Amino acid sequence: MNAIKPLPDLLISQIAAGEVVERPASVLKELVENSLDAGAREIDVQLGEGGVRSIRVADDGGGIDRADLPLALARHATSKIGSLADLERVVSYGFRGEALASIASVARLSITSRTAGSAHAWRIDAGDLSLSPAALTRGTVIEASDLYYNTPARRKFLKQEATEFAHCEEALRRMALARPAVAFSLAHNGRVKQRLDASDLARRTRELLGEEFHGQARAVELAAGDLHLTGFVALPAYSRAGRDAQYCFVNGRFVRDKLLAHAVRQAYADILHGSRHPAYVLFLELDPAGVDVNVHPAKIEVRFREARSVHQFVFHALQRTLAAPLSAAAQPSGAPQRDLPAAAWTPPRQSTLGIREPAVAAYLDFVAVTGQNPAEDTVPPGHPPEEAPLGYAPEEVPLGYAPEEAPLGYALAQLHGVFVLAQNAAGLVLVDMHAAHERILYEKLKTALNGQAPATQRLLIPALFSASAAEMASAEEQRQTLERLGFELAPAGPGELMVRAVPALLANAPIPELVRALLADLGEFPASRVIEARGNELLATMACHGAVRARRKLTLPEMDALLREMEATERADQCNHGRPTWTQLSLADLDRLFLRGR
Repeated sequence: MNAIKPLPDLLISQIAAGEVVERPASVLKELVENSLDAGAREIDVQLGEGGVRSIRVADDGGGIDRADLPLALARHATSKIGSLADLERVVSYGFRGEALASIASVARLSITSRTAGSAHAWRIDAGDLSLSPAALTRGTVIEASDLYYNTPARRKFLKQEATEFAHCEEALRRMALARPAVAFSLAHNGRVKQRLDASDLARRTRELLGEEFHGQARAVELAAGDLHLTGFVALPAYSRAGRDAQYCFVNGRFVRDKLLAHAVRQAYADILHGSRHPAYVLFLELDPAGVDVNVHPAKIEVRFREARSVHQFVFHALQRTLAAPLSAAAQPSGAPQRDLPAAAWTPPRQSTLGIREPAVAAYLDFVAVTGQNPAEDTVPPGHPPEEAPLGYAPEEVPLGYAPEEAPLGYALAQLHGVFVLAQNAAGLVLVDMHAAHERILYEKLKTALNGQAPATQRLLIPALFSASAAEMASAEEQRQTLERLGFELAPAGPGELMVRAVPALLANAPIPELVRALLADLGEFPASRVIEARGNELLATMACHGAVRARRKLTLPEMDALLREMEATERADQCNHGRPTWTQLSLADLDRLFLRGR
């Protein structure tokens, strides 16, 4: 073995650079974070060739004194912390004092800075540490060029220009989300790509993640002790194929933390399909002493001192937000607002289209002579609404309905026995009746099963169906579980089962099909603690088979009842499999379809 000897300072810096400077985006992140720590309110970023040729970051922060410029390029020299106590409660982005030194070891770096009250700015070149006067109004300008010019092996690992620029853009997006009160601008190869004015979080989120995310997002706001969670979570209708729209910040620092990711995933467990990923922008604030940010070279991972408490806090905050029923908001989530006063909205009325076809001309002439208008007829006494003639429309809105009180509106019709069409103040609502009823049943079953057996209904005539040997064995082995779920089963003969009672909520379900599906699920689990371990999966199966089937004709009162129950049900936006239960077509959407106003 070779003798032990100290490494040269340049080699030490290049080793550190391998941890800190992964690509141009890493350099950009470190430079912008320094600007934010300096109190900048405006940050201008200019990139050349994806950041490989040049990165220039200019800010209007406090600046660096002439005497401190050489120290800014020295390793482990910083103004952010001065003791172990400061490190344990660090609130700044940077604190190690090695970023600029690491960048200077693999790129050509210069700093130009001017503090308040200085006669002029000073410029330092990292190559020879020479100082010279410079022209600058205020703040600091840091320029890094020819990344990895002295380590060609590392440069070969860089991707194409477009790819590196995309990584830089993403790094800036994260910091812009973290600090909406700061203005940002980004230019690439001399062309401005983005300008962000100082704003609030809602506007910044809309600008960076788009109107679609903003329209499907629900605001999060919860505090408990020193934990405070804010931000936006998107409904599962905006779920993504990847994790490209997941932004989590701890004390303003973007992190990728498995604990927080697991808490978010658990909150979406009942409403998001397993192959999809949620979208969110979340800000967790807590005592800096409760989180360790010094566990990763890039400071992108953290460690919580009270990990379980943080997990449960985030989980319950998001679960409560996502479970909020539709009736909690006057306007459906994501529905575009349109200037339409509530008093101007009236319930739908069916009237004639004014087309005089030969086959009905005689009838219309007869109506004209008698002075009656079928579009204004009321229902004769004792005439059921579902049998009303085409021209029937209620004189008053039923059930005290007002548009601002019913986000999903008032039922118009049923389409192919699958969808419910309704009108609300924003426009047209389409509801998947099976998916919606499935969610309603699921939430009711969960509530009924919480701590006690659900209400059961004994069947006047027991339901008999043939069963396989595996189903017979499962029914016997899982007898207590079935009773806990509200089912009473007994053998009726060889290869035959008899159902004497079912949960009251599922009294109208196709019982043989429902029980077979339930026995199939129970056969996969051990009998002990199956309710505690797999209760939600069993209830989801029951709700799916108990929900109203497609092709079943519903009356208008039944459709309205379904809409009202959706509005009062938690997580009613998605069925148990993560599919959306309804969608909104605003009046503006309909105008575009028919080119109105063009």
